[in-house]
Amino acid sequence: MNITKIIGIVLIAASLYVGYIGANKVSNNTAEVKVLGLEIDASNEAGKKDGYIYLGVALAMFIGGIAVVNKK
Repeated sequence: MNITKIIGIVLIAASLYVGYIGANKVSNNTAEVKVLGLEIDASNEAGKKDGYIYLGVALAMFIGGIAVVNKK
């Protein structure tokens, strides 16, 4: 197996982990409460922004890993 393919596989695996962390950050920083028929949004925008950054980095790592593995 070629060293570049191993690096590509590691990038793909790391992207899945970083994507999981990002998804958890987004979901943990989003909260809605219904009180007497009113919805109150108590989300943390900075935490959600960090989660979206993690998801973007994960997507870039995944695309890079696929490109490296498919390189001939």
